[in-house]
Amino acid sequence: MIYRPIYVDKIMTYVNAPFIKILTGIRRCGKSTILKMLIDEMKKKGIRENQILHYSFDSLEYEDIKTAKALFSHLKQHLSSEGKTYLFLDEIQEVKSWEKVVNSLMTDYDVDIYVTGSNSRMMSSEISTYLTGRYIAFRIYPLSFSEYMIFRKEYAEVLDLHAELANYVRLGGFPAAHLQKYTPDEVYTIVKDIYNSTIFTDIVRRNQIRKVDQLERIVKFAFDNVGRTFSAASISKYLKSENRSIDNETVYNYLSKLENAYILYRCGRFDIQGKEILKTQEKFYLADTALRYSVLGYSPDSVAAMLENVVYLELLRRGYKVYVGKVDNAEIDFIAVKQGNKLYIQVAQEIGSPETERREYGRLLDIRDNYPKYVLRTDVFAGGNYEGIKTMHIADFLLNDEY
Repeated sequence: MIYRPIYVDKIMTYVNAPFIKILTGIRRCGKSTILKMLIDEMKKKGIRENQILHYSFDSLEYEDIKTAKALFSHLKQHLSSEGKTYLFLDEIQEVKSWEKVVNSLMTDYDVDIYVTGSNSRMMSSEISTYLTGRYIAFRIYPLSFSEYMIFRKEYAEVLDLHAELANYVRLGGFPAAHLQKYTPDEVYTIVKDIYNSTIFTDIVRRNQIRKVDQLERIVKFAFDNVGRTFSAASISKYLKSENRSIDNETVYNYLSKLENAYILYRCGRFDIQGKEILKTQEKFYLADTALRYSVLGYSPDSVAAMLENVVYLELLRRGYKVYVGKVDNAEIDFIAVKQGNKLYIQVAQEIGSPETERREYGRLLDIRDNYPKYVLRTDVFAGGNYEGIKTMHIADFLLNDEY
């Protein structure tokens, strides 16, 4: 079990705080393991074994605890009589109306509660209603490049840093795919299983979707268009060209369900000159790059978009709100905003001509403010500064958390 301090340290800050700690994220991103890490940390701080209750509700062991009443009755009987009880409830969405249980426990008993879940039922309007002001949500992601490197050092032979970045882009960051040395095909088998269980359990079955082939075509369109702006209308037009009729509202509905299952992330556009968020032509990014390759297969021409995807996820991990920037008719890959600070970022696999260089750097030079600006790339480049714009290898940016 490899320690993931980016999450554990942040969550430990809220131990004993009067909030329910909710860990959400795509299946198999490491939420259950992080719960175990939290338990270990608490034991180190002197919390006794009899004060800790840990349940995994996707296990057959707790098959009989599927209602709020059954869960409340069971937990009430097992609360510690010697001080605060620390409850760790894994995949809690399997219990119907679970939010009523944790709300009641927080009100009536001396407890500190940590829960995990993998789909939209974890962050629905009902939860907000029942737990208003009483919970803190932590989004858990698959391994960052930094975490991936730790796994590599533990389980495999480490290559040159830039070669490792290429592997990371291709193989993704699901922890299960890096617990030993797997071939790409073996990794994609693991990831395809995660994809299938998410699509068919968290989306199709829970939402009683009948036209599964329609959903899968939308998934493939989104996966194949990472890093490109598109709308529901463009998806409808694409499906119509394949003799599949679907209205825009249904497309938006499917995209929202993919977001709620944490497969897709929606990135809005921001008009830098008008200083407003635009409501059209958004971009979508994947929870993990290996999802694309496990579903659509590997293709070299997809690498540039997947590099962009990797940088996008890293910015989210670091707590930024991320937008696609619009300057006149040009586009800035990312505007990252956190506590009043901004970063402007262009991502390029390579810059092979003076014309491309002028385009990539020129877009940033057109922004007339003093916030840091970066061009991140994977090819060989001379110098690290271009008229005030810092040039970095993507691997170096991913491993340097000062930004």
